[in-house]
Amino acid sequence: MNAKRNRGLTEEAATIAIDQACRMLRLPTIRGQFLDLAEAASREQMSYRGFLAELLLSECDDRARRRSERRIKAAGFPREKSLRAFDYDANPNIDAATINTLATCEWVRKGHPLCLIGDSGTGKSHLLIALGTEAAMKGYRVKYVLATKLVNELVEAADEKVLAKTIARYGRVDLLCIDELGYMELDRRGAELLFQVLTEREEKNSVAIASNESFGGWTKTFTDPRLCAAIVDRITFGGNIIETGTDSYRLAQTKAQAERVNAG
Repeated sequence: MNAKRNRGLTEEAATIAIDQACRMLRLPTIRGQFLDLAEAASREQMSYRGFLAELLLSECDDRARRRSERRIKAAGFPREKSLRAFDYDANPNIDAATINTLATCEWVRKGHPLCLIGDSGTGKSHLLIALGTEAAMKGYRVKYVLATKLVNELVEAADEKVLAKTIARYGRVDLLCIDELGYMELDRRGAELLFQVLTEREEKNSVAIASNESFGGWTKTFTDPRLCAAIVDRITFGGNIIETGTDSYRLAQTKAQAERVNAG
């Protein structure tokens, strides 16, 4: 409207000019929404400043969303999990207030660790991924990895003489999520390499671990008692420990579904 009055552009010419300018300035959201926002501004008799604010805020919001999506993708989560989808009623061992506090990611900001301990099917991997996703949405760099995959990668890096670079890469992320620790026994070399990663992150960046073994059972994974004790110390000092229990709600859901089918 202003362009037409000052420069003699028709509405069509003004629309083309805005489209071209948005391309040059790399403003895809404004380019896609300015017509709808302009119509809404006209209906609502919005001021020029108000209309400009709406345009710029739309672009900012969309850029923030895309950055969040990129961080979540870069984290490498195997599947989508959210805290909203977690069934607290199915597992009374987990306190919703505690999880909601963790969702603020203050512990990530402070570089504190988190341990989720419980049997298979009790929700620890769900919570690990969901809390990692919350951290990524809040701007933190997150990486998810299975414990065995991480150890194998470290062993290969050591063989290829690039161990320092690999450890540094895992050390740079704000939150390292290690899943399924305790499912397999690690030899001394693998355990020592994992210890190096944890040491690199100690009191600087957060690590979150999900394990099906209580700390007392970690000697099955880390067969050297002294190394095992050192690793437990690294990932519990100043951190949060969530025990998800022993009753699998996945198994309970499967049984309940089977009962409903049989009853029908």
